[in-house]
Amino acid sequence: MTKAKRNHFIPVCEPVIGKREEQYVLECLRTRWISSAGKYVDRFEELMAKHYGVKHAVAVANGTCAVHAALLAAGVGPEDEVIIPDFTLIVSASQVIMTGAQPVLVDVDPDTWCMDPEQVEKKITRRTKVIMPVHMYGHPADMGALKKIARKHGIKVVADCAQAHGVEYQGSEKAILGDMGTFSFYGNKVLTTGEGGMVVTDNTQFADKVRLLRNQAFVKPRFHHSELGYNYRITNIQAAIGTAQVEQFAKLVKMKRRVGKAYLKGLKGIDGLRLPVEKEWAKNVYWMFGMVLEKPIKISRDHLMEKLRERGVDSRAFFYPMHQQKVFRKNRQDNFPAVNGKYPVSKYLGAQGLYLPSGAEISQDDIRYVCDTVKELIQ
Repeated sequence: MTKAKRNHFIPVCEPVIGKREEQYVLECLRTRWISSAGKYVDRFEELMAKHYGVKHAVAVANGTCAVHAALLAAGVGPEDEVIIPDFTLIVSASQVIMTGAQPVLVDVDPDTWCMDPEQVEKKITRRTKVIMPVHMYGHPADMGALKKIARKHGIKVVADCAQAHGVEYQGSEKAILGDMGTFSFYGNKVLTTGEGGMVVTDNTQFADKVRLLRNQAFVKPRFHHSELGYNYRITNIQAAIGTAQVEQFAKLVKMKRRVGKAYLKGLKGIDGLRLPVEKEWAKNVYWMFGMVLEKPIKISRDHLMEKLRERGVDSRAFFYPMHQQKVFRKNRQDNFPAVNGKYPVSKYLGAQGLYLPSGAEISQDDIRYVCDTVKELIQ
């Protein structure tokens, strides 16, 4: 039996912040380079480009901005369609809608929880401009299959890598990117800047477009505009934190994988508990350690989360599928996604999935406590 309550609350995630981050941020403050110019913005971009083996990395204000700017750079606009997974954060749909295009939903693979390539092939039309996979909870989508479909139909792949820092496809981190890859550096990500994002690509035209859009579309002479841009700039302070984080990239990924492996060992063999997979072609970083409750488990997902919290363990429900979002079901705009299809895997994951405390610095004792508590509550 576990203790009635842990002597401290175990949060679902905490960032790993050390002396190096503090040193770089203090330098920004002392030199007064605190806004969108400064050496750390350039350094952050250079390190990310080098890490992913690409020509360009463009830092932006957050991961949502990164998705929007990347779609615009790919030429997405009114009358276009972008294929996205039904099981995802609403950012995938909202930023397609922001371009004037329409999101087209596909179901996900029951093992990886990522976009199912077979479903994608069925949804291609003459209006399809981009396929946008989301690497879910630290496991990559099947990029080989998706890129093959994209080449066949002459369309682009923009990969949402917000949850996939350090993830590999067939032994390569670069292989998860597509024509562009977008990253988030929110506080719970493997690498964090508090808020922040990045678009990475080998395509100079795409990178130049993102740089233009992030800075109000300023050109020379200044304050003359030939198109509309946005304030999607990252600050030097955020980039200073990001620089320190990228310098420890391998260490942070190793820490996350340690957490995932410990949970896999601690929760192994429980009848009805589906745990994350790591396909033979993938490297999973277990960004958040998710699990899905199936028969014969009788406790409901929400009741389990409630009981975990009573015992000092934080958790989160899985993303709510796009086809069930009230904003799309109760309102109707021409470029809202169609929600009358069947997405059984996404629906099931959204109802039965949750993730456990997954901070990179969570202790082995806390992981054991979480595992013991989960086992006690569901068995």
